[in-house]
Amino acid sequence: MKGFCRNIEKLTEDNTDFRRVLYTGHNLQLVLMTLPAGCDIGAEVHDDRDQFFRIEKGSGEVWIDGVRHKVGADDAVIVPQGAEHNVINTGTEPLHLYTIYGPPEHIDGTVHKTKDDAEAHHEHFDGKTTE
Repeated sequence: MKGFCRNIEKLTEDNTDFRRVLYTGHNLQLVLMTLPAGCDIGAEVHDDRDQFFRIEKGSGEVWIDGVRHKVGADDAVIVPQGAEHNVINTGTEPLHLYTIYGPPEHIDGTVHKTKDDAEAHHEHFDGKTTE
């Protein structure tokens, strides 16, 4: 593989895992996420990285430093480093999204089936890229 070139909308909408790392470069990482109804990613702060979210399907809220933003399909969100943020599925169907970290956050190839799995096994990027 040289880089990543796939249908991100289909991959995102078909994903059923809470978190699935698709590709890790030196400076960016592409991750699929699916939040069941009522689920959130959990409030967090990345002091050393920016994060981009793209909502493909479903509805919810993104909180950035205490400010609520309603989101749905086709919305994009950028969270600057140092901002406390959370993504919450406020709908009745799963919230499908992808996120791009710059620089990477997770170990390449990470798959967390559920939020509980992610919280039990939260590891940070180890410097190893996809290729």
